[in-house]
Amino acid sequence: MTEHDLRSLRAQLADLDSQIIHLAAQRRALSIEIGKIKQTMERPSRDFAQESAVLKRANQVGSSLGLSSKFTEELILHLIRSSLTVQERDRVATRQLGAESRALIIGGSGRMGTWFAHFLESAGFDIVIADPNTPPDGLPHITDWRDIPLDMELIIVAAPIRTSAKILSDLALRKPSGCVVDISSVKTPLKPGFDALRAAGVAVASIHPMFGPDVALLSGRHVMVIDLGSSEATDLVCTLFEPTMAKLVPVELDEHDRLMAQVLGLSHALNIAFFTALKQGGQDATNLSRLSSSTFDAQLGIAAGVSAENPHLYFEIQALNAYGPSAIQALNDAVAKIRECIESQDETTFVEIMAAGHSYLQALQSQP
Repeated sequence: MTEHDLRSLRAQLADLDSQIIHLAAQRRALSIEIGKIKQTMERPSRDFAQESAVLKRANQVGSSLGLSSKFTEELILHLIRSSLTVQERDRVATRQLGAESRALIIGGSGRMGTWFAHFLESAGFDIVIADPNTPPDGLPHITDWRDIPLDMELIIVAAPIRTSAKILSDLALRKPSGCVVDISSVKTPLKPGFDALRAAGVAVASIHPMFGPDVALLSGRHVMVIDLGSSEATDLVCTLFEPTMAKLVPVELDEHDRLMAQVLGLSHALNIAFFTALKQGGQDATNLSRLSSSTFDAQLGIAAGVSAENPHLYFEIQALNAYGPSAIQALNDAVAKIRECIESQDETTFVEIMAAGHSYLQALQSQP
């Protein structure tokens, strides 16, 4: 083999890469047309039976060509998700549920506020962001929501949790004519604001999008919906997400924070404790990365994501949830139990702990 042979083979690879990209673009274009037909026929964007058939067909072709089923499935699932993202965006844009309506996003320069700004804009709303900070992407912007009339059809409160609590109470004094919806991760501090809005006759609902601002496809994602007594506001929220593939989960106000103490508070605390203990262990990061295991790598990836999040928001999630301390105490008790087993050389109890956890997690993962 010569240098010329190497260059020739690389040129062939480059040509194949180009063909793959062009084929992916063609597939994307076809998915848009399929999505439009589904809308006309009033069918949902996602068809799990069809996806299963696509995966089975792809695996048969891949197997005949010597490709592993894991590689084939990952490739096809990535293409499917890309197609679904396009179909979902097109469905939201086509429905134009916000046509001739206006929306104000208070705190809209934050990452989730910006997500909602783009989402509502694609649904046909004329939007304006109220935030001391300038939003990205040149979105319409004012510094203070108190400087404008509150006669828009929808107001989204997307500020930090403590700030949102005050904003809701202040909004009640202005009695906006449209619906008010917050997106906070913790609801306990917002209760006085909810009560004030209801007493003022304002249509109010509360939601918690269980996804971050980088999410493009809402399939498999959940939006928790809290009915605060206004069918107008609750119905509006449900209608907005109806063209998407997000799953709307109704939940009571108090139950929300109990759940979030586990889902957010516990998982965040666990990962913060992990990378804190790792740092305090004194091992050089380079050595750890060279000697890592699959379990360590997986945990490190999750912890790295947590460490990159907004620490002020994460503190509020821990500190403002009235049910948070019980979750932290449960974590502390679990670590103490493991330590007790190790120090006393109690293998039986240690094995029982792992077996019980395995059974619990199997049952949890089997839920639809």
